[in-house]
Amino acid sequence: MAEVEVVVAHHECATLRVGELFLKIDTDQARADVEVEAMSLAPIPTPEVLWRKPPVLALAALPGRALGRLGEPSTASPEAWAAAGAAVRRVHDAPLPPWPGRSPGDFAADLDRECEWLVANSVLPADLVTRNREIAEAALRPWTPAFIHGDLQIAHVFTDADEITGVLDWTEAARGDALFDLATLTLGHEEHLGDVIDGYGADVDLDVIRAWWSTRSLLGIRWLVEHGFDPAAPGCEIDVLKSGM
Repeated sequence: MAEVEVVVAHHECATLRVGELFLKIDTDQARADVEVEAMSLAPIPTPEVLWRKPPVLALAALPGRALGRLGEPSTASPEAWAAAGAAVRRVHDAPLPPWPGRSPGDFAADLDRECEWLVANSVLPADLVTRNREIAEAALRPWTPAFIHGDLQIAHVFTDADEITGVLDWTEAARGDALFDLATLTLGHEEHLGDVIDGYGADVDLDVIRAWWSTRSLLGIRWLVEHGFDPAAPGCEIDVLKSGM
């Protein structure tokens, strides 16, 4: 039997790798339902569903390697980043999924709650939180809903020979703002934003991208801390917030 590797684990879910098989164990089967249906609707390569026996979902490994990791320099070529942008565009141009996503008002309420927590618990200086909350406001405008991945971290995008071999982890897929995906993909890797936009092939409001960088970072810090991750690691969420000052 192949060695078991713990890819990620916390109190909500865990992912194990056994050879070329990934086992996702999720306490929320509604979230797993979304992942399976979103992958069936996506117009780009996704992991093959091998079997499902709740709470376990078995997926085949994607070929190639991740585009990069947050907090680490990406060794992927500009062509690979552009290919990622083109893949995202295909998703955004696809028919909308049948379930809704979060509205600008939902994000605003979440931001206000998280900003209050960050300051009240002395996690971040008040001026850093206030400035990034101001930057985030540019993202909270009406948008035309698109089919979005919803958690398009670069670690979820796999490439080989500058081609996209697949995108994984579709649990947050929904109707939403297309620029949210582009911002998530380039979070902490601003130097590759131009390559992504070239591949995406459409005009992009850079102020909104930056606003989503601030939004995602502000919203993610409490979750990361409570689940054993370090948002203060070099190049990660807190550094992203500081870059906006």
